[in-house]
Amino acid sequence: ENLFVDAYGSKTPINQLGNIAAPDPSTLTIQIWDSTLTKSVENAILESSLGLNPQIDGQLIRLPIPKLSEERRKELSKIASEYAENSKVAVRNIRRDFIELNKKQKKEENLSEDELKKSVDEIQKTTDEYIKKIDAILDLKKNDILKV
Repeated sequence: ENLFVDAYGSKTPINQLGNIAAPDPSTLTIQIWDSTLTKSVENAILESSLGLNPQIDGQLIRLPIPKLSEERRKELSKIASEYAENSKVAVRNIRRDFIELNKKQKKEENLSEDELKKSVDEIQKTTDEYIKKIDAILDLKKNDILKV
């Protein structure tokens, strides 16, 4: 879902271009619906930070999942950290948007200074709460990845 392919003039999630299956625990397969997109899907997988090497068989792409070495576990841990950081940025952007909305309402005299301060404090409290949740989930995931 997080892997996008240049298809039909736009970035399209890979799961909208074919069927994804797991025939066994160490292999993923992608059955591409449009054979002209096979090369684009292969390139998207190679350019991603997943570290997978696709094997093409007509419209079927096989993705053998390598055994988890210590080095690979550290790579996956870094990828999880990147996802967590992107999530934190998204939460902070939402906070910024809400604060700007409240400041705009204050300018339009629909909100008093005290109400603005209270609202900004509540927004910050909620933001901090979600940042802590993201950090907790990241810690759990890192422990899960690094556990042998």
